[in-house]
Amino acid sequence: MPMFEHLTEPPDPYILVLMSFGVLIALVAWLPLVLRRLPLSLPIVCILIGVGLGLVPGLRFDPSPLEYPAIAERFSEFVVIIALMGAGLKIDRVLGLRSWMITWRLIFLTLPLGIALIALLAGTWLALPWTMALLLGAVLAPTDPVLASDVQVGPPKSGEEDEVRFALTSEAGINDGAAFPFVHLAIVLSAATVTQEPWFWDWLSYNVFWEIGVGVLGGYLIGKLFGWITFHIPAESKLAQTGDGLIALSATLISYGFTETLHSYGFLSVFVTALTFRQAHRDHDFHTDMHDLTEQVERIAMMILLLFFGGTLANGLLSALRPVDFAGALLILLVIRPVTGMIGLGGVNATLGERLTISFFGIRGIGSFYYLAYGLNHIDDLTHAPRLWAIVGLVVLLSIIMHGLTVTPIMRQLDITHGRDPDADDAVPPPGFQGPAA
Repeated sequence: MPMFEHLTEPPDPYILVLMSFGVLIALVAWLPLVLRRLPLSLPIVCILIGVGLGLVPGLRFDPSPLEYPAIAERFSEFVVIIALMGAGLKIDRVLGLRSWMITWRLIFLTLPLGIALIALLAGTWLALPWTMALLLGAVLAPTDPVLASDVQVGPPKSGEEDEVRFALTSEAGINDGAAFPFVHLAIVLSAATVTQEPWFWDWLSYNVFWEIGVGVLGGYLIGKLFGWITFHIPAESKLAQTGDGLIALSATLISYGFTETLHSYGFLSVFVTALTFRQAHRDHDFHTDMHDLTEQVERIAMMILLLFFGGTLANGLLSALRPVDFAGALLILLVIRPVTGMIGLGGVNATLGERLTISFFGIRGIGSFYYLAYGLNHIDDLTHAPRLWAIVGLVVLLSIIMHGLTVTPIMRQLDITHGRDPDADDAVPPPGFQGPAA
């Protein structure tokens, strides 16, 4: 074959995928540094790249969740559990009823109020069937542990743990599992409308008591096991000696898989495992190694998923929206979350500015994608699936844009208010920001 014909052959798609993955990894490492002081976030850039790929003629980049529902569920599930492990490992505050009071109020007041108000909005104004309205409420009420990294606490022992960052990190870590009973309630009610069989006791005993209880207990036991073999086993072969952060990924997958085989909530289990693992030796530097690795894996997976999201946006994911849905999405983000957040935070030991910041940054994202994919994959009637995906896609998109553009100036102002210079890379944090040893 002449040389010219060799040179004009189209490249192997596999080679293009490898090259694209290399570019993606470079962006994962570089973009956070570039965007650090800009009113722009990494998720916004990822979505724009995905939209660009979706608009390339002939590329056919359209990973629609309606066409690939099982992949949408499993991939978003993977991203969330990795984020939950990272969130649990980097929380310095010791778990307790009083020390975590701000979290419990967000979980037991803000979350159920948000589910109820979103369901009411969807069942009345948006005119969705009540089972679909409940599913939408359970999908959109929880905050996201993946896309909220810019408002979360810093790495273990970094000292970046003020009340706002702690509240948003711990809330996102727990409420992704706490909303699951309401997703199951929508699934159960959808089936009961057809079968007319009794459902309440089975839902309460199994989906609430069993799945939550076993999920928490399983996560605690796995965390204790990994804490012992990592830090306390009486041998030179303890896992901390490896210095390999892959141990955190192992703990994530084992915790999730173990509790899921017992038919319980793996999301809760992973976060509890991370918290228990951290408690095993709070000040050990190995926690930083594990957190750094989980953060890298999480960012790569998140970027890929948001590229897919951008591709679906370019190919009509939002085409099923009705005019009223735009107003509904804004109400969810600008009214329902802030109002329920302020109700949940009433009386906590925080300034008005801190409570407003926590209430505003109710970021929606990958967790909502997972819950919707899971719910629709377990409901027979998919008549409303395109509109539900359009509404959730719109809320997540607006959340990414709105919170992404405001997170840098708001969090910088928060740091300045607390006496911390946000531009100083090596500044000593003020009291209260210096980690567990302070």
